[in-house]
Amino acid sequence: MKSPNNGSLILKVTEAQSKDVGRAIARIDPEYFSKIQADTGDIIRLTPQKSEGKKGREAVARMMPAYPEDRGKGIIQIDGIARENLKIGLDEKVEIQKVSYEEARVLVLSPLNTGASFKKEDAQYLAEILDGTPVIKGSKIRATLFGTRAQDFLVEDTDPLRQSFSPLRQSFSEASEASPAKVVLIKPFTFIKLKGMAKEKQGIGITYEDIGGLGKEIRRIREMIELPLKHPELFERLGIDPPKGVLLHGSPGCGKTLIARAVANETDAYFTHISGPEIMGKFYGESEGRLREIFEEAKANAPAILFIDEIDAIAPKREEMGGEKQVERRVVAQLLALMDGLESRGQLIVIGATNIPNTLDPALRRPGRFDREIVIGIPDRNARKAILEIHTRGMPLADGVDLDKLAEITHGFVGADLEALCREAAMSALREIMPEIEFSAQGGSASGGEKEWYIPYEKLRKIEVTGEHFREALKEVEPSALREVFSEIPSVKWEDVGGLECIKQTLKEVIEWPLKYSEALGYVKLKPSKGIMLYGPPGCGKTLLAKAVATELGVNFISIKGPELFSKYIGESEKGIREVFKKAKLASPCIVFFDEIDSLVAKRGSGADSHVTERVVSQFLAELDGIEELKAVVVLGATNKLDMVDPALLRAGRFDFLLEVPKPSEECRCAIFSIHTKDKPLDRAVSLKKFAKLTEGLTGADIELICKKAAMSAVRENFVQPDNNFKITAKHFEEAINPVGNEISNKINKNKPLA
Repeated sequence: MKSPNNGSLILKVTEAQSKDVGRAIARIDPEYFSKIQADTGDIIRLTPQKSEGKKGREAVARMMPAYPEDRGKGIIQIDGIARENLKIGLDEKVEIQKVSYEEARVLVLSPLNTGASFKKEDAQYLAEILDGTPVIKGSKIRATLFGTRAQDFLVEDTDPLRQSFSPLRQSFSEASEASPAKVVLIKPFTFIKLKGMAKEKQGIGITYEDIGGLGKEIRRIREMIELPLKHPELFERLGIDPPKGVLLHGSPGCGKTLIARAVANETDAYFTHISGPEIMGKFYGESEGRLREIFEEAKANAPAILFIDEIDAIAPKREEMGGEKQVERRVVAQLLALMDGLESRGQLIVIGATNIPNTLDPALRRPGRFDREIVIGIPDRNARKAILEIHTRGMPLADGVDLDKLAEITHGFVGADLEALCREAAMSALREIMPEIEFSAQGGSASGGEKEWYIPYEKLRKIEVTGEHFREALKEVEPSALREVFSEIPSVKWEDVGGLECIKQTLKEVIEWPLKYSEALGYVKLKPSKGIMLYGPPGCGKTLLAKAVATELGVNFISIKGPELFSKYIGESEKGIREVFKKAKLASPCIVFFDEIDSLVAKRGSGADSHVTERVVSQFLAELDGIEELKAVVVLGATNKLDMVDPALLRAGRFDFLLEVPKPSEECRCAIFSIHTKDKPLDRAVSLKKFAKLTEGLTGADIELICKKAAMSAVRENFVQPDNNFKITAKHFEEAINPVGNEISNKINKNKPLA
């Protein structure tokens, strides 16, 4: 931090927090307020430090105190909109100074986004959205609209009324050019005049603040790309070859292309991009020629960034290509030569993106070509919340919307899914006023003109996006990361499982503790367990426990039914096992639940198709406890035939805990009765303890059936003798337990376990 002693201050620029984007806010340490004689809420002017050689560019913002964790660092936090107006990047320095302002009476704006169409009726709505935004002539501003997309505008004029005094303005033209631009504050009463498309036609673009949950990855990319391009002399003096390429890989929709777009927008380097398939041509040598032209163009405009999307389409493994794929072989060879051949490519950095990195030619993935590979993983709960905050910036969220809870339940959702979720929620809210959105009578087919939408903004101002709208949207959007293996998690809580307290506690310790108390486990050098096996008679609650684990722990959950992985084709069953564990690793922390696991990993050497079973068991064992360590993934198995499971699976180090789920005791049966009669209109005379005694030998599933039958008996009786306040009585439970020839009655009398 420096002070030029003229009521101004020089600070280093860092990115703003997501919640501040688009609000024209600059956050600095409160200790600096007195140095510029300003206070919270004052308007400040920002100009690039003179040594940066960027005179004449300026921005204005409302000054706010920095968050406690960001104080004492000599920084100023401004968003990408302000950085675009200043034409500077992160870590550069700006000079700030308090300025006076006026409330804007009239403002002239031009849309910057291609295809944007605004009418006079939209002006008042825009003024309300932009309320409190300080602007100067020539600056760009962003209006965050109702949905997930924002609209950029160029401020053409802040006081067009002065044109009526043109002779006076002309006489003072030189003075006005020398003085700083006039600062005005947009208010709801500001009259906004909308012009046609701006001449510049260049919007603000994607900034680092528009990417949620990838702070670590962005920092690594910035040090790989921005340092070599901005300070090449640093590498030369130290004798270090600057990095030449970065490979981004991860699941589709996680933000690979978005990061490349942000890097292109935030750096001053020349940026060009190609999609893998578009360089392929039908003539001999055409594909290689196109590739050379792209590299030559980038080198001619150095420093430059070349982004190759879907790079796997042009650089697959050559050893797996047949003799008919000579074109593909030559393209791969040409790409390798261009990236690290005899001829230097200078200040050119290549960014590649793919979601199937293992199909790339190995020669491409060595240092000198792609120096660093960065995995863009599936977002965890905190990252999902950050993404949701970005896509709900412009939404009028109701008080009941809890983004933390929404982030918890969106297991396996990638960034693109969360954007779609917010869009669908906004659409659900808009459906409430859809009947009032009509075509206006202007133009019309008879006159050959186009019809225009009439949007009732008075209704739009009152509408709110509620939690119910998000619940509706969740029915429409599926998680991309777990699409092939995703199962909807039911709302089963620990209290919905009667008894089994010891097993519940063990599940909490084995699964929940490593996730919540990893530091304590690391302190005692304790590695978390990999697997838990639940076994016992059918109907005792094994699957119910797995559902409760999935709901309560708030981690990604993959549910697999044992037989569904088997295929009639050789190798497909083992491939299915590999894919399940691969997705679990990508979506970690994750629980993989194998129901009826005995059908998947039966004892080897038994049955006519033992060769298939042996391969599947071997693959399962290798994934669970092989050379490659399984991190932050817990395998949960359930079976009622433990003796059928291969013994190698049950040893310590694989399934460490074998938890028997027995038939419920009398106390547990009473708890199960309480759970299944919780919301039912029970007669006060009903004694659940009595029925818990009568049902010795029954399982939880049997007790649930008894409660259902008792309720049905009460409903049937109500049809005969109508009563709006009927109750379920002890007689109804007795009928459910002791009907003639009933299977449940036979089980009680014979005290037989379930078959």
